[in-house]
Amino acid sequence: MRTRFSRRAAAVLLGATALATALAGCGGGAGDGPMSPGTDPYGSDGGETGTMGAVSLTTAETDLGTIVVDGDGKVVYQFDSDEQGAGVSTCEGQCLGNWPPVPGGEDVEAEGVTGEVGTITGVDGEPQLTLNGWPLYYFAGDQAAGDTNGQGVDEVWWVLDPAGEPIRD
Repeated sequence: MRTRFSRRAAAVLLGATALATALAGCGGGAGDGPMSPGTDPYGSDGGETGTMGAVSLTTAETDLGTIVVDGDGKVVYQFDSDEQGAGVSTCEGQCLGNWPPVPGGEDVEAEGVTGEVGTITGVDGEPQLTLNGWPLYYFAGDQAAGDTNGQGVDEVWWVLDPAGEPIRD
């Protein structure tokens, strides 16, 4: 038996595939869906995003072990497409909608974090925090402090241990 697709069915299938690919944006398949670029996944008023005053990193105990979080308990992630120590972020466009950068600042407090903390200029031109040479990101699908919904997304997004090494479990 021979099956034939109409041109219309083929166009619908192609369009649906393109839409699904566009919505995935750098592994954003988990969580409640992609957020628009510039949207704060944690509900801030979206005010000034320039260089901040004190920024802090600390650690939290989770099922994954001891991981790095920010001062509010929000989990931070590393992206395998970034080159460790290169000083640049490769998460751009739609990727930033799902994986907003952790903002850097002039004064960084790092309690319990043993890896080297630094700052690079992110793709948006704003300071972005780094740990052990990895640019740091939040995941839009993490809604509460301690959520690790971004862990292992597309096998390229990972939480970090206190030394700044990815935990790939």
